[in-house]
Amino acid sequence: MNETQVPLIQDRIHSIRGQVVILDSNLADLDGVTTKALNQAVARNKDRFPEYFSFILNNQEATNLRSQIVTSSSGYGGRRYSPRVFTEHEALMARRFSAQSRRPR
Repeated sequence: MNETQVPLIQDRIHSIRGQVVILDSNLADLDGVTTKALNQAVARNKDRFPEYFSFILNNQEATNLRSQIVTSSSGYGGRRYSPRVFTEHEALMARRFSAQSRRPR
């Protein structure tokens, strides 16, 4: 990671449930994959992503987060589902699986 990427990543880090996390959409963006592809890779490897390292935000958490960052509303192309978040450890695991899904077969 080069020095110009540090502020980009720092702006995407949040504290939720007492853990430092990154949103699935932000992690996918950093990896150059779609959020859907990242979440599909995680779903295919569910046993490697325990709930305490990677979890889906409840409605209140998603609403609170939306008020902190600018996101589009669901009526105008926004998310249909609450975001998944990853702790640092699981973000590294997810990046590994999303990289595998990018490889040509």
